[in-house]
Amino acid sequence: MPQGKLSPAEIERRVKALPDWVIDHHKLYRHFVFDDFIDAFGFMARVALLAEAMNHHPEWSNVYNRVEIHLTSHDVDGLSERDFILAERINGLL
Repeated sequence: MPQGKLSPAEIERRVKALPDWVIDHHKLYRHFVFDDFIDAFGFMARVALLAEAMNHHPEWSNVYNRVEIHLTSHDVDGLSERDFILAERINGLL
């Protein structure tokens, strides 16, 4: 899996193909709303398993039924292929 920092053009191309994700402060971002806290927390548990398997962990927050996720690759100081792969896998959980 490629580990290098993606170019701005590649990031723009990839984010257009990724439903409901945007670039926020140079990170891949998505806001999720669930029916209640249990659904939000269950989603976070499933994301945690994906992230741990990839050894690529999100920056995230949870308040009641809302979850916010930012993805970035600290090792390349920007976005990499791994961020987009994890975002696609997160979308697959919904």
